[in-house]
Amino acid sequence: MQVSVEATKGLERTMTITVAADVFEKEFNGRIRKLSKTQRVDGFRPGKVPVSVIIKRFGAAVENEVAGEVMQKNVFEAIIAEKLNPAGAPSVAPKARKKGEDFVFTAIFEVYPEVVLKDLAELSVSKEDAQVTDADLDKMIETLRKQHASWSEIKENAADEHQVTLNFEGSIDGEIFEGGKAEDFQIVLGSGRMIPGFESGIVGNKAGSEFTIEVNFPEEYHAENLKGKAAKFKINLNKVEEQILPEITEDFVKKFGVKSGEINELKEDVKKNMQRELEQVLKNNAKDVVLNALVADNEVDIPKALVDSEINILRKQAMERYGKQMDPKNVPELPVELFTEQAEKRVKVGLLLGEVIKLNELKVDQDKVTALIESAASAYENPVEVVEYYKNNKEMMQNMENVALEEQAVDFIFAKAKVTNEQKTFDEIMNKTVA
Repeated sequence: MQVSVEATKGLERTMTITVAADVFEKEFNGRIRKLSKTQRVDGFRPGKVPVSVIIKRFGAAVENEVAGEVMQKNVFEAIIAEKLNPAGAPSVAPKARKKGEDFVFTAIFEVYPEVVLKDLAELSVSKEDAQVTDADLDKMIETLRKQHASWSEIKENAADEHQVTLNFEGSIDGEIFEGGKAEDFQIVLGSGRMIPGFESGIVGNKAGSEFTIEVNFPEEYHAENLKGKAAKFKINLNKVEEQILPEITEDFVKKFGVKSGEINELKEDVKKNMQRELEQVLKNNAKDVVLNALVADNEVDIPKALVDSEINILRKQAMERYGKQMDPKNVPELPVELFTEQAEKRVKVGLLLGEVIKLNELKVDQDKVTALIESAASAYENPVEVVEYYKNNKEMMQNMENVALEEQAVDFIFAKAKVTNEQKTFDEIMNKTVA
């Protein structure tokens, strides 16, 4: 086998491989002889079919079969021999040949780039910190009360935090548009569910009144035919209700799984959940900051094969999410452009973080893996069962080890980089996440 490698463009390599004629012919002739002994052809006794007849009937198919196997075997041997690191499966193609000539084929593929990291000590990043205060806890308890609130009809003018029931009909230039009409529609004013100006246009009106509000659809509105359009909505305000919050009684507390009915025990549970969620969000934010800075600070070529693979993963995940909300048969084929930017970033992050791990010989910290599993398990009713499930599932353990190693790399970068600490409130952190 003879091999030559040419750098064609960027990370693409074209490898030309030559397999000696006698090697190819030996394999070809051996298969033809076997067929001559097993094939039944009219006019010939079994096992006595002449080789020339077999070649005439099956020669082309056998040659293609041998070519495929020879290419598959030799391309990987050549890649190892040339010490190349393909970023995707090679695309192989045979060249035309005549009987007795060497078998020549090409393999085209991309290789992983050489990643050269800049000094991590020159990397500037900010790190957010926040605490769960008593005020945050009180606000969360108030939120729980609101989630279990009831509504009572009132005669006063509608105001923010009132729930209203209404009929509406929207029009643009006097024409009713699709989706702009509803009856007995309920909304809590000030919740921001509707387009700007809709909810505020209802404030100050009483039940039983009829009125028209004028609004503008946002330029970024999801319906193309409504983007930026001025619209009028005819409103029939049927009902106005105020929220009645439940008292914090023993029965109220028990609704949240606190058997004792003690409010202090509920607060302890709620605070633990808030702290766990806050820690996770802070960790995710810190990771994003580090990875964004790493990508911005380091240039790296990315193989198209890896980007295409990531696009397929992202597209599949999106299709699965949409499939849960509608009939999978009706889910449209999502365009590649929706995922390209995210896929490219994920590939860059993987290459750069992999280089950080390799250069600094980072190994999985099993104590960190255990801590991650226990943290995930703490959100379940029976944490011990969850921990055991992880320990007995190789794939789940491997995933958690990957997460741990990635977090170790992020922590390592933070330890080397120039870090600016930013103190934030619980709401600032959590509201940003929701947004």
